[in-house]
Amino acid sequence: MVFQVAVCGPAACTDQDRDRAYRVGELLARRGAVVICGGGTGVMAAVAAGASGAGGTVIGIRPGGSREDACEGLSATIVTNMGEARNAIIVASAEAVIAVGGSWGTLSEVALAIRRGAIRVVSLGGWQILDANGAPVPGIHHVETPEAAVDLATAQWA
Repeated sequence: MVFQVAVCGPAACTDQDRDRAYRVGELLARRGAVVICGGGTGVMAAVAAGASGAGGTVIGIRPGGSREDACEGLSATIVTNMGEARNAIIVASAEAVIAVGGSWGTLSEVALAIRRGAIRVVSLGGWQILDANGAPVPGIHHVETPEAAVDLATAQWA
């Protein structure tokens, strides 16, 4: 069985998030994981470029009804015509989720992954979510490097 990792992050991202996402894509491809992403700009385009450049497979799950606006580097594009509800498809299709950076869409994917349970959720430079007492919400592994993100995401598979 092929191990699938969803990589989520903002379309309007920082240069640091873009560089980190590219590296995450490279590392996942080298480990033989299939990368699932939103297939758009920003973090999604960077992870697709990194993974495809390293010979990996990248599936883009698009929110609209066309493949025309999908980023380069995708091996296949799934058109959903579901808007942001496609985030549930991205997360449900993966054995692990890596969030690079933060945005409201990325937060929804992290929340869906946590609710799903039984999968590893890793945040690389993402938002810190605190409970009512100011403690970090359990279930999200915060890391500092792409290497640490990929190590954690793929640990159960290796």
